[in-house]
Amino acid sequence: MAVDDDIQFDFFEDEPATAETQSPRMRLPRRANGPRRHVGPPRGAAPLVRLLLLVAFFVFLVLVFGLLIESCASASKHDKYASYMQDVEKLATQSSANGKSLANVLTTPGLSVAQIETRLRGIADQEQQNVAAAQNLDPPGRLRDENLHVVEALELRVSGIEGLAKTFQQTASSKSTTKDAALLAAQAERLTASDIVWDDLFLTPAQQQLTRDGVTGVNVPESRFVSNPDLLTAHSMALVLQRIRGAAKGTPAPGLHGTDIGSVTAEPGGQVLSVGNLTTVTATTDLAFSVVVENGGDSQEVQIPVTLTVDRPASQGGPIVKTQRIDVINPGESKSLSFTGFTNVPFASQTTVRVDVKAVPGETNTSNNSYSYPVIFSLP
Repeated sequence: MAVDDDIQFDFFEDEPATAETQSPRMRLPRRANGPRRHVGPPRGAAPLVRLLLLVAFFVFLVLVFGLLIESCASASKHDKYASYMQDVEKLATQSSANGKSLANVLTTPGLSVAQIETRLRGIADQEQQNVAAAQNLDPPGRLRDENLHVVEALELRVSGIEGLAKTFQQTASSKSTTKDAALLAAQAERLTASDIVWDDLFLTPAQQQLTRDGVTGVNVPESRFVSNPDLLTAHSMALVLQRIRGAAKGTPAPGLHGTDIGSVTAEPGGQVLSVGNLTTVTATTDLAFSVVVENGGDSQEVQIPVTLTVDRPASQGGPIVKTQRIDVINPGESKSLSFTGFTNVPFASQTTVRVDVKAVPGETNTSNNSYSYPVIFSLP
């Protein structure tokens, strides 16, 4: 029995350990062709490249968003300036039209002082509406001061027109032409000043501000109220009063009345037409005729139609007729009119250019109001 015990003891001593009793730590098998590869964080250029690409992409996004924001801000600024200038353009156009209406009132023959006063007050009312509209504009912040000058210019126009109307009413029964003309000219100075205010305190500063803000494609409107400064001088006003007071009596102003044709020149060649000689005119694409009309009388003349006719066969469309108007011409003064748009003149055959100036009230000698000039048109 003792022997069996020994054998049993040896059996249990030499039995290999089971899987349950083995240590959990296991060794990795070695590679057959070399030493074991080190295990650790990845190394090399690839991670750095990926990081740089990520940073570059982030910077690109920042730049794109920045450009988008800047573009939106720039578009918003441009739109605000454009919208404001469009509103000002409407006022400028209306105000300039009122200036032309004023000139028409002062140069319309046959109007009485009362009629002139009524029409001037109507123009002043229209201009006052422009003032109210300008005060209600919403200018960009950097143009608020300039907008105040728009209002100021329009207010000067209202003041000047109302001053003229009041002065005409006050001088209706006056006999002092020189004194009354000076009073009228003084009121008209406000109208001239309004154009200066518009140009120097609105137009130029607004253009400069747009340039500083980098805004392009936006037009800053002009507004010219006085189209003919000579009409508003004391000398011209005296002639206006003289004409009006003569019309009130149903007769032209005393003295000689009449206009005459000074010269007719074909442009751009500069050929002066002659009544008694054939003139060869080079008919370029921008052919024009410059007609000089002179006031040979003693009075101011107004609203004078001047017509230029180029004879042309019926087979080619008939005569070419162009008409313009001289608003006002003072004694001893000359006015030059340019007639354009002669694209289909007859070539290679003699024809006639005729100029006619309508006789003014009281004109007795009309022999120099119409001339015919023989011409032949040639290709350039």
